[in-house]
Amino acid sequence: MDETSPPREWTGSVVAGEAGARLDAWLVERLSGLSRMRVKGLIETGRVLVDARVVKAGHRVREGERVEVAIPPSPREGLAPEPIALTVVFEDGDVLVVDKPAGMVTHPGAGRPEGTLAAAALAHAPDMAGVGSPRRPGIVHRLDKGTSGLIVLAKTQAAYDALTAQLARRTVTRRYLCLAQGTVRRAAGVVDAPVGRDPRSRIRMAVVAEGKGKRAVTRYRVLERFGVGPSAVTLLESSLETGRTHQIRVHLASLGHPLLGDDVYRGRRTGPGGDAVLTTLIEGLGGVALHAAELAFLHPLTGASMQFSCPLPDRIARILSHLRNRTR
Repeated sequence: MDETSPPREWTGSVVAGEAGARLDAWLVERLSGLSRMRVKGLIETGRVLVDARVVKAGHRVREGERVEVAIPPSPREGLAPEPIALTVVFEDGDVLVVDKPAGMVTHPGAGRPEGTLAAAALAHAPDMAGVGSPRRPGIVHRLDKGTSGLIVLAKTQAAYDALTAQLARRTVTRRYLCLAQGTVRRAAGVVDAPVGRDPRSRIRMAVVAEGKGKRAVTRYRVLERFGVGPSAVTLLESSLETGRTHQIRVHLASLGHPLLGDDVYRGRRTGPGGDAVLTTLIEGLGGVALHAAELAFLHPLTGASMQFSCPLPDRIARILSHLRNRTR
């Protein structure tokens, strides 16, 4: 097991003399044993509701507001290594580049304490322990559970610091291939729309109003279009200027083109219809039709340009083959 205490729920109400306090400060005084940073993390991940709404840590509480907190188990310090096979694309004394399969979580989180990429990488390279965060050793960026493809991990603290600095400067190049529902008519485009926590769901992100989320910029280019009508699909190349949670998935869904296999952001739209084979292939995706196909950065110690690519996994390649064959 990976936890040291059971999850718990807490509920409280704001009384007259407390109105005007910051939500995070107000909670710290009432949730014994939790630091302000942990409380802020609970708020940012949607585990704190004020009158059934997700708000920010700086929200000023008002008299009569009802505050609900879902407190997950406290994690143990550090992470236990797990000997899980990895597809290593490149490795030296400073970095480890891996082709992550769909279905594997990048690092431990709520409900996902085991079978993570972080734990597998720690078993592969034990000296990675203590690099970065104790629970996320070596992790400088992440891929969603349902996304496959390239991810770089740092094997030393110096490499970690250099790579996170490159990410902050937006000099790390990440190119994705994805299959979107429907016909994307523009040959290329840019989605520049802020992404934040969906106020109606703790597990979803959404395009939100200016000032309510973080700036997110996604570039896309149409590579192929398949079919028309309800069974139409578009193959896209997408690149990130920013790295927000679920960014590509949220941005394409906002255009009316959710990714195949993405039930979280499909909304009320039904999946592609009129093609039974396609439906079966989508059901077997084991994630979403999104693959991190190319990754480029500067080596954290030598400064050399590092560029990597990996082919589409079978789960997506099979769908692409079917789409191409049905148009002939």
